[in-house]
Amino acid sequence: MTARAADRARYDRATAHLDAPLAIVDLGAFDANADDMLRRAGGKPIRVASKSVRCRALLERVLAKDGFAGVMSFTLAESLWLARSGFDDVLLAYPSADRARFAELTNDPKLAAAVTVMIDDPAQLRLIDESRSGGREVVRVCLELDTSLRPFGGRMRVGARRSPLHSPAQVADMARAVARRPGFEVVGIMAYEGHVAGVGDSVPGRPLRSRAVRLMQATARRELAERRAAVVRAVRDVVPGLEFVNGGGTGSVQFTAAEECVTEIGAGSGLYVPRLFDNYTSFSGRPAALFAQPVVRRPGVGVVTVLGGGYPASGVAGRDRLPVPYLPEGLRYDPQEGPGEVQTPLLGSPADDLLIGDKVWFRHAKAGELCERFDALHLVQGDTVTETVPTYRGEGHTFL
Repeated sequence: MTARAADRARYDRATAHLDAPLAIVDLGAFDANADDMLRRAGGKPIRVASKSVRCRALLERVLAKDGFAGVMSFTLAESLWLARSGFDDVLLAYPSADRARFAELTNDPKLAAAVTVMIDDPAQLRLIDESRSGGREVVRVCLELDTSLRPFGGRMRVGARRSPLHSPAQVADMARAVARRPGFEVVGIMAYEGHVAGVGDSVPGRPLRSRAVRLMQATARRELAERRAAVVRAVRDVVPGLEFVNGGGTGSVQFTAAEECVTEIGAGSGLYVPRLFDNYTSFSGRPAALFAQPVVRRPGVGVVTVLGGGYPASGVAGRDRLPVPYLPEGLRYDPQEGPGEVQTPLLGSPADDLLIGDKVWFRHAKAGELCERFDALHLVQGDTVTETVPTYRGEGHTFL
């Protein structure tokens, strides 16, 4: 029996009393992935990206491990909810225009002390001030650095279009703009190198593309390490008491941690290890989050149909954004249909051994987005469901 076949047997036994559709997290794999991230971080703390987890119980589990510290959130509403739930160090990783929540933040000393917001434009400061409704609390601010690689004198761009702050001078000017404005305090810098941390460098059947990605990433790491250090020096001239410099992502933990100026790593997807992380040479993890769909039809030889399953991930539309049939091994989509909202036909010889009601296990392309489809995660230890915990959706929250 292969390791994957053994996992399927465990998951089927653990969930035999449960009807699909359902989602699980294998705690053995989850904990092993967390330990591997800590090893790669080399002693620097890891701030957990909540967008990649979207389950309070699992955020609490990983933060209980030595080496994980703080949460990186994705909306202001989520940030306030987490702070009210006892998370005392929440970094909002994206700018917000949520005026009602800014009013709450600036009127509550506990929230203002726990939540740090992201800024890359003076207009965002004005929006917060206009939202205060009399709130006088000092707002903790993090400045985001654009990490994109701009070769050929800036005529090309590699990397996500995030912050407009690219140079040390621009970030330092933004720090000065915050310092001049009462009611705000710069406490950190964030720089997410998605083109390094979030792009696979070993694409099956694409050796030239894979080599080009590795070359790009090596160049980007060198350029960013030098520029990030210069940014930190420039900002510390303005804000000597800077508390943290956040960088990295699951795919670049060890590289970013090696930079002296970086004080903490941001990562989260590596806890679940979705399918997009199969094409990396920098690390390998164990798939921990899976979902099961029930077999509801047997249309013919070598074909079964499962209920639902059409859960595409965000990003540029393509096959790599689709869930992948994982267990039993050897199933594939019908190219004429693909995964559907209501039903999904699957082809392959394993289909002939599946009966009505059997489970087919899938992996999502991304990590936390799976939790927008399910209101609970069944936590599996060995071949037993030890606990069932709500996702954000299960607690009544769809933050974005």
